[in-house]
Amino acid sequence: MREGLFIIGRGVGQVMFQNNAVSGLLMLVGIACNSWLLVLFALLGNFVGTLTAFFSGYSKEDIEDGLYGFNGTLVGIAVGIFMETGIASLLLLVAGSVLSTWIARVFGYQKLLPGFTAPFILTVWLLLALCRWWFPSLLLPSVMSEETTSDLFQAFSLNIGQVMFQGGTVLSGLFFLAGILLNSRVHALYTVWGALLPLGMVWMVGSDYAAFNAGLFGYNAVLCAIALGDRSWAGAAWATLSVVISVLLQVWGMSLGMTTLTAPFVVSVWIVLGMRRALCRG
Repeated sequence: MREGLFIIGRGVGQVMFQNNAVSGLLMLVGIACNSWLLVLFALLGNFVGTLTAFFSGYSKEDIEDGLYGFNGTLVGIAVGIFMETGIASLLLLVAGSVLSTWIARVFGYQKLLPGFTAPFILTVWLLLALCRWWFPSLLLPSVMSEETTSDLFQAFSLNIGQVMFQGGTVLSGLFFLAGILLNSRVHALYTVWGALLPLGMVWMVGSDYAAFNAGLFGYNAVLCAIALGDRSWAGAAWATLSVVISVLLQVWGMSLGMTTLTAPFVVSVWIVLGMRRALCRG
C-alpha cells in the first residue's frame, strides 16, 4: 500500500520530470489550490495508467518510477478541463488512461525519439475528436476574458501551472516550482528560465494578453527547459533554443485554433535532439 502511494506520487512528479513522490504531492497541492475535482481526476488517470502497465507486464522499474502514470495524470486532468463531469467523461478518462499507457509502451520499442507526453497528446486529441463528432454536448465551452495589459508575475507563475492545465491561481505554479526545487535545484533553475524567457516574447502575442497572462504561451517552454537543461553551457544553449522554438510553435498553433496541449514541447525537443545528433555526427 505504502509503495503504491509512492508510485502514484512519482507518477504525478514525472509530469515535470521529477522522480520524487513528495514532489508529486506538492504538485497535487498546487492542483488542489485551483480545483479538488481535478486532483481526483489526476489521481484516477494516474492509477488507471499505472494499473494498466502492471497488468500488461511492463517493466517493474519503470512502473515504480511513475513512468506509466504521468500520461494518465495529464489525461485525467484534460478530461476534467475539456468535458462535463459525468459517467460518460469518466469512462472516457479510464479508456484514455489505458490507451496512453499502451502508446507509451509503443514509444518504448524504439530509441530514436523519446515519447515524453506524446501518448497523452495523441490520446486527448483522439478523445476530443470523438466528442466533437459524436458527443458535442459533452465538451465544455472555451471562455477567455479580454485583458488589455500584461501581468508578468501572473504569466510567470501560470507558465509553470499550465503544464498541468492550472491557470486559475498563481499558487499552482508556485507549488509546482517548490516540488521541483525539492528534488532538483538544476531543474528548478531551468523551470524559472523556461517560465521567464517567454515573458520577453510578449510582443509576439499582439493584443492577446488574456492568453499571455494565463500562461498559455509559456508552459511548453518550461517543459523544454527542464528536459534539455543540464549543468553545462551547451545544455543551457540547447534548452534555450528549444524554449524559443516551442513558443513559436505555440503561437502558430493557437493562431490556427489548435488544441496544442504539450505538442510544441515534444516537437521542439525532437527538433533540437535531431540537430544535436546531426552536429555530433558532423
